[in-house]
Amino acid sequence: MPTSIAEGKDWSLERFTRHQPDTVTDVGPGEGTYARLFRPVHKGIWWTGIEIHKPYVAKYKLRSTKTRSMYDELHIEDARESEAHLFHRDLVIFGDVLEHMPREDAVALLNKAEAAGCWHILVSLPIVEAPQGEVDGNPHEAHVHHWDAADMDATLAQLGGQVESMRGETLGVWWWSRRG
Repeated sequence: MPTSIAEGKDWSLERFTRHQPDTVTDVGPGEGTYARLFRPVHKGIWWTGIEIHKPYVAKYKLRSTKTRSMYDELHIEDARESEAHLFHRDLVIFGDVLEHMPREDAVALLNKAEAAGCWHILVSLPIVEAPQGEVDGNPHEAHVHHWDAADMDATLAQLGGQVESMRGETLGVWWWSRRG
């Protein structure tokens, strides 16, 4: 769904506050959960959104307006086909998005972000069986792969760097950082 449950958000906010990135790419922002959560904490961030489902742009007001700005730059496309420079950021967020694609595509996308030079990656996804089909006419909302926490641990470990994680009752959340 274009929304996310509250589990793990405080944990994510603590890491965001600690690292204070200046550039962020939010992959699959949906309703803009992370932009709304993180923007008030650290001003002056350049936010890029990559949203695959065009109707969400108007529905959730993702484009900048005169009165408020959720994303400074918004790309309506499949992140798997996005240019690598969009992942050359201080932080790349994969918030409840990797379960919507085949595992090999998700791993390739994580590798793409790391290879592009991002400093941090935030991943949030269900770690319990959570079947879901199309939602509101969006076929990209279907859950394609069920991740378990150990699999994501191993996947992020292969990127090198340092990994912190939090496991809730429904979601797992990971913060990967490049060594440097």
